[in-house]
Amino acid sequence: MVSASDVKSLREKTGAGIMDCKKALMETDGDLDKAVDLLREQGIADASKKSARIASEGLVTSYIHGNGKIGVLVEVNCETDFVARNQEFVDLCRDIAMQVAASDPGYIAREEIPEEIIEREKSILRTQALNEGKPEKIVNKIVEGRMEKFYQEQCLMEQPFVKDTDKDIQQLLKENIAKLGENIAIRRFERYVLGEGLEKRECDLADEIKKMTTE
Repeated sequence: MVSASDVKSLREKTGAGIMDCKKALMETDGDLDKAVDLLREQGIADASKKSARIASEGLVTSYIHGNGKIGVLVEVNCETDFVARNQEFVDLCRDIAMQVAASDPGYIAREEIPEEIIEREKSILRTQALNEGKPEKIVNKIVEGRMEKFYQEQCLMEQPFVKDTDKDIQQLLKENIAKLGENIAIRRFERYVLGEGLEKRECDLADEIKKMTTE
């Protein structure tokens, strides 16, 4: 069993995230020194320290899918132009754009979601749980669990990576930070769907041509 104090100690030693620390301690049977070594081997400890550094270089990358039906623009930042030209960084940017095209996130991270949207979602989920006949005393716990699924669907950083669902986008970034030796951050993205928000035409092209030639 991993204690909260051990997780805290490991975080202080490495700067790694809570879940990374907990996982490392579980894999090393609670041995703090071995957990430190494991995080260093994985590059997670270094990646966490690098994440505080300024990333102002990078790329704006596009991805077009489905014969032009879906298009994505994404800005991914790094620290130097040298890394921005690195093929592995270029591939990472393309993978992130592909992720946005495939999974349609609304935000980069849960911290970006407006509080009113979170509260509205919680209210809906609470009503759903009550309508399902769930006991009042466990409804809050149910809502909490369903909100985690909401965050995973809506937040790019928490989505399973489409090319390897055993990791999420946060983990993908950490791996590339460790590999390339610089902080990497997803700054913004935009996803376009052909015809989105427009009324669909009632007639097809053949009907339009027929009308034009008979008028």
